[in-house]
Amino acid sequence: MTTQSESALENELIHQLSNNGYERVIIKDESELLVNLKKQLERFNQTTYTKEEFKQILNHLAQPLTPFEKAKTLRDRFAFKNEENETKYVSFLNMEHWCQNQYQIANQITMEGKYENRYDVTLLINGLPLVQIELKKRGLELKEAFNQIDRYKKHSYGAGFGLFQYIQIYVISNGVNTKYYTYSKEPDFKFTFYWTDEENKRITELSEFARVFLDKCHISKMITRYTVLHEGSKQIMVLRPYQYYAVERIIERVKLSSKNGYIWHTTGSGKTLTSFKASQILSRIPKIDKVVFCVDRCDLDYQTSREFNEFSPGSIDSTENTGMLVKQFVDANVKLIVTTIQKLNTAITKERHQKVMDDLAEKKVVFIFDECHRSQFGETHKRIVSYFKNHQMFGFTGTPIFKDNALSKAGVKKLTKDLFGDRLHEYVITDAISDGNVLPFSIEYTGRYKYKENSRNLLDIEVEAIDTQELLESDERIEKISNYIINVHQQKSKSKGFTGMFCISNTKTLIKYFDTFRRLQSEGKHDLRIATIFSYTANEDPNTDTTGEIPEENFDFNNAKVDIHTREVLDKYIGEYNKTFGTNYSTKDSIAFNNYYKDVAKRVRNREVDILFVVNMFLTGFDSPSLNTLYVDKNLKYHGLIQAYSRTNRLKGEKKSHGQIIVFRNLKKATDDAIALFSNKNAKETIIVPPLEDYIDLFNEAVERLMAIAPTVSSVNDLYSEQEKLAFVKAFREVMRLKNRMDTYADFTFGDLTMDEQTFNDYSSKYQDLKRDAETSPEKESILNEVDFELELIHKDEINVNYILKLLANLNEDEVEEEVKKKRQQEILTIVDADPVLRTKRELIERFLHEQMSTLHKDEDISAVFEEFMTLERRKEFHYMIEEENLDLNKVEEVMSSYLFTGRFPKESDLIDSLKERPSFRDRQSIGKKLTQRISDFIDKYLK
Repeated sequence: MTTQSESALENELIHQLSNNGYERVIIKDESELLVNLKKQLERFNQTTYTKEEFKQILNHLAQPLTPFEKAKTLRDRFAFKNEENETKYVSFLNMEHWCQNQYQIANQITMEGKYENRYDVTLLINGLPLVQIELKKRGLELKEAFNQIDRYKKHSYGAGFGLFQYIQIYVISNGVNTKYYTYSKEPDFKFTFYWTDEENKRITELSEFARVFLDKCHISKMITRYTVLHEGSKQIMVLRPYQYYAVERIIERVKLSSKNGYIWHTTGSGKTLTSFKASQILSRIPKIDKVVFCVDRCDLDYQTSREFNEFSPGSIDSTENTGMLVKQFVDANVKLIVTTIQKLNTAITKERHQKVMDDLAEKKVVFIFDECHRSQFGETHKRIVSYFKNHQMFGFTGTPIFKDNALSKAGVKKLTKDLFGDRLHEYVITDAISDGNVLPFSIEYTGRYKYKENSRNLLDIEVEAIDTQELLESDERIEKISNYIINVHQQKSKSKGFTGMFCISNTKTLIKYFDTFRRLQSEGKHDLRIATIFSYTANEDPNTDTTGEIPEENFDFNNAKVDIHTREVLDKYIGEYNKTFGTNYSTKDSIAFNNYYKDVAKRVRNREVDILFVVNMFLTGFDSPSLNTLYVDKNLKYHGLIQAYSRTNRLKGEKKSHGQIIVFRNLKKATDDAIALFSNKNAKETIIVPPLEDYIDLFNEAVERLMAIAPTVSSVNDLYSEQEKLAFVKAFREVMRLKNRMDTYADFTFGDLTMDEQTFNDYSSKYQDLKRDAETSPEKESILNEVDFELELIHKDEINVNYILKLLANLNEDEVEEEVKKKRQQEILTIVDADPVLRTKRELIERFLHEQMSTLHKDEDISAVFEEFMTLERRKEFHYMIEEENLDLNKVEEVMSSYLFTGRFPKESDLIDSLKERPSFRDRQSIGKKLTQRISDFIDKYLK
């Protein structure tokens, strides 16, 4: 059986969508596209346009220069004058009733720009091309379709009237994997998304994706309701499936009941965009009087207000004080408010505000709380419930409070569900890492365990006494840890391409560390730009380091008892900060301190500060993609630990492969417990990257594969065919990827590798030469243009059969419940589907799961059993293929042996020669292709 061709895939999709209500239309080029556009706009607007009127409409559509500006034009009505000088209007899209649009499907539309391009499948809504689907035949990388669309954008989308720049959603598929994305000024394959069901199960097959995602009403809903035009970055943003389902569940609950609920979406997964969409849609529901979005700190009030206004300009005003908040509450024109929990609490409790606020007590008010697990929220929650008689409350959190991580207050444990009721949707950390939406963690426990003799991780500290307070705060320990950080930070930060944060147990110890770094800097030991911020109140809880909690910071110091010494020290540090950056901050009052906080946050994000020293501040709610390393000399546990670690896991380019956590405390068990609580116990290897030794083995194996293609640097010159060059590019790309991963480990040296540094650099030069040749020859349709030369650092190609077998071994435990076992089996198959090599073995792995796993003993070697299973299946299929294709057994075995030895796929002529009966000249080509595909499938399934 041959692989389904691209054209067959295309025809199937067209047939499916035509049956689902899309009108099939034949459009060859732009002139026919314009004729169709006029007819569809007339149908949609229930009018007719003269030639001159349509010319005005076309000029209006062509006027915006960028896809972002065109997206705004698409969503607006256009007013123009007709021949009688009367005002007429044209709408391009029904935004309110999204199902009431006109839908068509076309294929192979040709546009002539810098080059002539033909587009696979185009979905037209009211005559405008709003969805583009690029297909590749089964077996090809999905990235090829992504690269193809990127070339269309450069070569022809802007041609003519630029109507193809109105595309809102791109879809790429090779039949078995299908993803969607939207316009970006800097295209990045990482920002393409799988659609899923509500349980986060991926929908990858094109036919099922078309049924669900390309349904007429759903695709319109995604464009009109779940696409956001971000004014700050001039980017179009489309919500991911988990964000979509969360918003839908909140809307549904408000419309159908008065119950509350909460959303568990892991830290770093884009809760701000999700909560904005929920708030925006709720504020447009007539029966709702106010939507109040609550954050827990004044800096987040400003930050969230800014972000909300960038999503929708003018949508809100930040509440600078409680008086302004009260004014917004009573202004009927203000539907959406962003404020802090503290201001909200003051507004409903202070007598001077109550006369004004009392009229709102019976109004329908929906509250949305960011990070709803905050401890101070408990009392405010009671007051809201008591004050607003017709309220609903929804909470977002990345780390809910469960029974295991709840702190007891007055003998009572308050859980997230106690405050907010049902969990409406969940998207946990393992989901986010699997989808590539956040990064995994690399955790080094330093100074707690013994490493090999020449390890740079070895600190000469008496580990048996490390948990005593005296040792933890000793000058000797602080000096050694300070020197250690100075020695490794250049490497950890990728030569200051990223920033770091150092979280410390208490203010007293932080001051010791900061003074040590200042002294070492004056001695010329480092040139790091350091800064710090901490609370200077006298009532800092001395037990927070014992409990591992991160308490909420109070930025209102005006009425707080101040520790004079701590404040003077901080003012001294701020004075040095002012000299460095030419600023003028101080701690004279809450406003001045808050402005300092904002400036520090900005400079950390902009990489102007190398290491920020903190106790609790910045460990929750602070987003900085350029921060990649967290140094920890502080006890953390459960939600506090995940929150702190997650400061490092935001995506930021190819060089940031994981968040780096350098721990100087014994937090191994606390880390394992937190991961088990917020995902599941069998998923730790997804969250934490493997030890250096694992990467060394993988690197050396990758070098072997590279040497099979190009045994010497000079032999790269002898790679003449496109296929040979492509094989080299893929092989060396894997070597580079693994080397990049090892760079961040303190113990890494080339001495452990089978390739020395000079040889690596020499191969890298050859790789760069091929990259340059491909980039400077755009008119040549080279196969190298289909290859991603960028370094995919977190990628499924590091997951192999051995990895899957480890997952299977975890399932083969008596204590694993049957329900958990089934869920993990499905997760394993999802991992298999996501990897192009493993996908060819899916049927075998699935059969092994169902047929063999239940019969295995707990201590049995799964690798050996699976290998035996594979060998048996390989023999059976090989002999079946020999018989069915009428092949000569000896000749085929000779061909396969040659492949195993050289790694080169057999020639078509060799396969034809292995037939028992020689085919006629007329049939030779078709039989040769069929045999090539059959052998290729066999090799992919059993020999790769």
